[in-house]
Amino acid sequence: MRVVAAMSGGVDSAVAAARMVDAGHEVIGVHLALNRQAATLRESARGCCTLEDAADARRVADLVGIPFYVWDLSAAFEQEVVEDFVAEYARGRTPNPCIRCNEKVKFAALLDRALALGFDAVATGHYARIAEGPHGRELHRARDRAKDQSYVLGVLDARQLAATELPLGDSTKDEVRADAAARGLAVARKPDSHDICFIPDGDTRGFLATRLDLRPGPVVGLDGAVVGEHDGVVGFTVGQRHGLRLSRPAADGRPRYVVQVRPDDATVVVGPREALFVTALTAGQPRWCGPAPRGPVRLGAQIRAHGEEVPAVVTVGRGAVEVTFDAPLTGVARGQSVVLYDGTRVVGSATIDATRAPAAEDGPTSPTGPASSTGPANPAGPASGTE
Repeated sequence: MRVVAAMSGGVDSAVAAARMVDAGHEVIGVHLALNRQAATLRESARGCCTLEDAADARRVADLVGIPFYVWDLSAAFEQEVVEDFVAEYARGRTPNPCIRCNEKVKFAALLDRALALGFDAVATGHYARIAEGPHGRELHRARDRAKDQSYVLGVLDARQLAATELPLGDSTKDEVRADAAARGLAVARKPDSHDICFIPDGDTRGFLATRLDLRPGPVVGLDGAVVGEHDGVVGFTVGQRHGLRLSRPAADGRPRYVVQVRPDDATVVVGPREALFVTALTAGQPRWCGPAPRGPVRLGAQIRAHGEEVPAVVTVGRGAVEVTFDAPLTGVARGQSVVLYDGTRVVGSATIDATRAPAAEDGPTSPTGPASSTGPANPAGPASGTE
């Protein structure tokens, strides 16, 4: 099999490429030039698009003994990932750029180019597994649940899965680093990339401020009373607790969280934690890893890259998916992805468009899901952790 190994310059993609060579395939290494300002990023940058990363990938390819190329996909990355990221925040939504990159760049532009050049598959260093099933190839969670990255691959369809190889799915991170060290790869101890690759300093709000006009506005409570002010709604996301700059503390003394972002009138709405409870969501742009589910079906749902999977009833309509949770979740934001699981198998994914709060007659409820769902001011990253 002729394989393009996507080599980011990290240890995961290095070992993935080496294992494809071990398996007897004809392999070339390809580093994706995604950032037009790669030369401006420091070696210590927390993303994965520096010139140092490209050099690391080239050294690995030389040691493994495979040809190495750099493919410039920066135009596609800028349009499909960066511009989409900015546009989503401008609409008061919380996007996941790593998922969009996998959907539009790594497993679309890259895979399509590889197939057009006569290659059979693309191999990456993602921690997930592919197995044969009754309807063809299936995407499954990784053996190492702590490193599982199937969430960010939930956008792959059956055609893409048929031409995808994931050599690390049955390994732990420690095993991959040990493999790299045994091969003499200098990247064996290289730190994982994290945060958003095109925002290496992690300052999402600062990045958005360079792309969007910030309009000051009020921070209001659920009753509409002004309790603070902000410099611009971009960068706020549902579930955020810190950085709200409230001038009037809550009468009950409890913390307040962002429950709604309204870019149309430049308003941020805050409320107590129970105001974040969500019992159902509607999501659009579904992507199925195989046949779409038929009728209401019980599946697991995950709304964050490293969040917990929770049980839900899923109903698929025309171009939309309704997900009703067994118990309320907190901090579910429009623009996030919901990825659906049947056991370890990834069924598909969709982008959250709307949420539904518990009905008043339901009475008090307790949310499920990770405690972090109400905390970070930048839940858009880290999303993948793949070098």
